Amino acid sequence: MTNRTKIVFIGATSMSFGLSMFRDVFSTDELRGSTLTLVGRNPETLSKAAELARLLNAKSGAGLVIEETTDRRAALDGAGFVVNAAAIERNRLWKLDFDVPRKYGIRHTLGENGGPGGLFFTLRTLPLVFDIAREMQELCPKALFINFSNPESRIVLALGKYSPISVLGLCHGIFMGQDAISWILDRPREEIDVWGAGINHFQCLLQVRHRVTGEDLYPLLREKEKTHDPSFAPLTRRLFHAFGTWFTCSDDHLGEYLPYGWEGGEHGYDFDADERGRVEFSNTLDKVLAGAAVPADWLTPSGERGAAAIGGVLHNKKRVLESGVVPNRGAIPNLPYHAAVEVPVMADAAGIHPISLGPLPDAVAKLLHTPVQVHELAVEAAVRGSKEIALQALLIDPVVNSADAAVKLLDELWDVNKPYIRPCL
Repeated sequence: MTNRTKIVFIGATSMSFGLSMFRDVFSTDELRGSTLTLVGRNPETLSKAAELARLLNAKSGAGLVIEETTDRRAALDGAGFVVNAAAIERNRLWKLDFDVPRKYGIRHTLGENGGPGGLFFTLRTLPLVFDIAREMQELCPKALFINFSNPESRIVLALGKYSPISVLGLCHGIFMGQDAISWILDRPREEIDVWGAGINHFQCLLQVRHRVTGEDLYPLLREKEKTHDPSFAPLTRRLFHAFGTWFTCSDDHLGEYLPYGWEGGEHGYDFDADERGRVEFSNTLDKVLAGAAVPADWLTPSGERGAAAIGGVLHNKKRVLESGVVPNRGAIPNLPYHAAVEVPVMADAAGIHPISLGPLPDAVAKLLHTPVQVHELAVEAAVRGSKEIALQALLIDPVVNSADAAVKLLDELWDVNKPYIRPCL
């Protein structure tokens, strides 16, 4: 490979996406000779991430140059791609995003991408994202910003509307939908081919086909679903019966956008399991770095599409990715122009190109219009640092069932997040 680039990975110590990105970068030959610059705020955890990167680079023979720095500006200078997996006090603030609204009677599922939690995630995250975007405009204006962090739709919407930086959001929700259908049909996932369009965590699978024969599998799905385990995805299946299409990616994610979403479960994110996972991962990492354990599947692809997107652009592959979150701009003609939509995309030297599957079924488009409008107001609240617009965003959100509750939770969570909220423009 003769094409080389500089990939800056912000939030490289992320447990959710750090290792996944490493697995994908070091299991491909397309990035040989390129530089991977890891950026983090904590020198100790960053040093461990860099040590792991160098170990996997050596074991895989991927041939990258590994750098590490806590200086984001220095890292961004001359970058071709900027990968973002950063989150601000992720678990502590997310738990408050979930618990505080419940205290005031709001019934919701996750508190991450929809409802009050989605609003406050937006308010504290966009100032950081716009700081990165402004630095990119100065130091690497042609670089592609690849985002893994939530709230995905709102980040992409904000950058698409207010920044010249090219942006692509990536999520594995389309594959979760594929897995669900594989389970219902009792067929290997590799046989199932899906085409989806919609918004992040709320895609409509417009086609479900056999990957080899092209057979339409929707009739079989409708038949098999009738007798499938009734405890599996009750909310998704209720929508399936009502709208005739399967939605990704799970009841808790879909439920964030719907007033009745809590009927699919309102247990929230398992923070205790997350913390246990972090401890377990840290212990395993220490053993791997000490040579006391083998990195096992850490040298195989994760299934995420970050490295595939980079390789597609870098080598002009005209590579189709199953799903990407991008500014709409007509890709789904019956959703708003500035919406962030999730559709198949093609990656080549000219960048990322949405693949339009045409309009959504009318009822599906109407179902998605409401969350898109909530996204738009939440973004306006964040970019302007406006508590008044934040209240408006709450009052149009279908998850919010009380104006009094909206005011009370806004006051409480605004104070908690105040250190991070500021105008972005």
